[in-house]
Order: sequence, then C-alpha cells, then structure tokens
Amino acid sequence: MSFIRPEAKLALWRWREVLVAGLVLLVGLSWISGPGGLLGWLGWVLVIVSVALAVIGVQRARFRTGTGGPGVVNIDEGQITYLGPLEGGMVATREIERLALDPTSSPAHWVLEQPGQPVLHIPVNAEGAEALFDVFSALPGLKTEQMLAELNGGAAHPVVIWERSPSRPAHLRLH
Repeated sequence: MSFIRPEAKLALWRWREVLVAGLVLLVGLSWISGPGGLLGWLGWVLVIVSVALAVIGVQRARFRTGTGGPGVVNIDEGQITYLGPLEGGMVATREIERLALDPTSSPAHWVLEQPGQPVLHIPVNAEGAEALFDVFSALPGLKTEQMLAELNGGAAHPVVIWERSPSRPAHLRLH
C-alpha cells in the first residue's frame, strides 16, 4: 500500500537530483551554523556541491518529459539501441553525425543520424530515454540549454540540435 499518489511519486522522481541537492544544502548549512571548525569548512564545500547538483538536476528534470512512451531505449558500451513496436535500430554514440528533434510526431522524437545507417527515431518518452541526456551532453559542442529550450519550447517543425560537420552555409545559424 502506497501513501503517495502515482502522479506525485512521478513528480518527485523527476526532480530527484534537485531534492537531493536541497538535502545536501540543509546539511551544509547546519554544519556552517553549528559547531564550526572543520565541519564549518566542510559545510561550505557541501553548499557548493549542492548548488552544482541543483543545476545539473534542473537540466535533467527538464529533459525528462515522461514515461510510458512506445519502445525501450538501452545504452550499452557506447551504443544506443531502440526497440520500438514498429521500428528500431542502433547507433554508435561516437559516430552520431546529426541530432535533431522532431516535434511534429506524437510524441516528439529524437532523430539520430549515423553515416551508412538508417535514421533512428526515438520517442522522447520511451522507457529509458532519460539516459540519452548523458549521451547528448557528451557530444562535442552541444549546447545543453539550447537543447532543453527546443525540447520544451513547442517548436512547429523539426530542429537540428547538433551536427558534427555543418551541412549548411557558415552564415546560417544552427538554432
């Protein structure tokens, strides 16, 4: 028997890193205001760590758009595998050439392109899709805040988030 409604549990789970950052902040502040000495200095370290954890937690929470979407995403040994009800595929993380977001699909899809492979479409709310945040963050030159703004912005057309070698003229912006 659970005393927490499923919707509240999902909301708490979505913001889990931010909640942990709040607890770490409280411990740090109690050590600063408490006995002082070495614990006081460690309290300041905990305050700094909690701020960093909160920033990362807010980004991760904004990336998580829900669960229960079609298919399952698995990331193993540098390879993204998507197993969907109608299609699926694999992409090597080091060989991703282009990352796009297609909000015209229902639900929105991440579009991953790799040379010599079919284009892989992954729903943003597929099971395990939250693990894509770490993969996308590791792409060289990807601007995380711009990615999150496009994901939560409600764009009307597909948007290229990142590409390894630009296929557009240099005077045209990516976003």
